[in-house]
Amino acid sequence: MPAKPNQLPRPTDAELEILTVLWSLGPSTVRDVHETIIRRKPAQYTTVLKTLQIMAEKGLVERNEKQRAHIYSAARPREWTQQQLAGDLLQRAFGGSAASLMLGALSAHRASPRELAELRQFLAEYQAEDEKGKP
Repeated sequence: MPAKPNQLPRPTDAELEILTVLWSLGPSTVRDVHETIIRRKPAQYTTVLKTLQIMAEKGLVERNEKQRAHIYSAARPREWTQQQLAGDLLQRAFGGSAASLMLGALSAHRASPRELAELRQFLAEYQAEDEKGKP
């Protein structure tokens, strides 16, 4: 029985790789997913198939069985999944501190000028929304 939509399990690394393919390609067959993955690394077709079946059971993907070749699609958009993963990481590794998470991310990977501009804009919008809500 699939998990409730707002309580999907955190995807494993292999599941996240498949989700990334599905977000990129859109609804796809197992063959489509497998062919995309093997361009980057060796992978068995049966392993991709079994992983997609498990993901369907967990509710991470949806399976359309109306055609001969089943079509799989991500159950949630990339942004939703990224927010869930970031929230989980925030709690588990950074004690709920958004500042520590941001500093950790920026020290681990040098942000481009474009990324920094996007972050500044996001923070300005976030602060403006926060200030609107104050009495």
